[in-house]
Order: sequence, then structure tokens, then C-alpha cells
Amino acid sequence: MLKVLCISLLLVLAAPGLFIQAENVAPPSPRRVEITAHRWAFDSGAVTLKKGEPVILVLKSLDVPHGLRIRELGVEIKVPKGGTAEARFTPEKTGDFIGHCSVFCGAGHGTMTLTVHVVG
Repeated sequence: MLKVLCISLLLVLAAPGLFIQAENVAPPSPRRVEITAHRWAFDSGAVTLKKGEPVILVLKSLDVPHGLRIRELGVEIKVPKGGTAEARFTPEKTGDFIGHCSVFCGAGHGTMTLTVHVVG
């Protein structure tokens, strides 16, 4: 009988720890990805991201105003000369997506691209 009481008491004391409250689970911290733009290239020609992982994409300009548009991912950033700007997003689909400079920056503007690989 004493054994049954001890086991019952242990179960009562341990029960609250068996349940995890969903509200206590913090969302994942965004991954910070920095890209530098200059005439007529992005410093990193490619970036790899994970589907469902929040991202803060930071765009820096070394010389003139630039922009970055990745249509399929809904990303649009414009940065002033010598400045920094950022966009927060969460990629929801996998694949390779091409971003383009969205602010005319001179003769090589049309060749200024960045490839974003989103993996599952």
C-alpha cells in the first residue's frame, strides 16, 4: 500500500512538467545575411537560405544608390549611396531565384544579379 502511495505522489508531483505550453516556445531568430552592392555587382554572387527560416537581408551600398528585387520571394530593398537598408522575410518555397538591381546605377546595371538558392 505504501508503494502505491509513493508512486501516486511522484506522478502528481511530476505531472506539471510533462506538459509543454506552446506559448513558451520562442519563434526562431532571423538569420542575418549581409550583401554589399557596388558598381556593377553584388559582393556575393549567390546566397543559400532555408525554406521556412526567417531572414533579415541587409543590403549595403559602397558607391551609388542600389536596389535588390527578388520578385518570386517578394523582396524589394532600396539603399541610398553609402547607406544600408534591410528586408525581413521568410522563404516559403524552394528553388533558385534571381535578384536584380532595381535602381539604375550606370552602364553595367543590367548585369547586376544575385542568385538566391532556397533549400528544404
